[in-house]
Amino acid sequence: MTDDLWKRDEIQSPCVKLCSIHPETKLCLGCSRSLIEITKWSQMSDDMRADIITQLPDRTPAPKKRRGGRSSRAASQTTNR
Repeated sequence: MTDDLWKRDEIQSPCVKLCSIHPETKLCLGCSRSLIEITKWSQMSDDMRADIITQLPDRTPAPKKRRGGRSSRAASQTTNR
């Protein structure tokens, strides 16, 4: 039996198995792909997948929001009175 029989060409994927879609950006929090990209990934050409993979580091799956701070404390003090 040869090892060639068991070799497969796997589709390259940026998936890190932390799949959760952000409600605002509609991007996966694990890999930064959109739902459409995830759905069509296996039908895309190698060039299309490579192009998307190069774009992923520039994407922000979840917007950074400040939590707390002076305005938050001021708002909570007025509602607690």
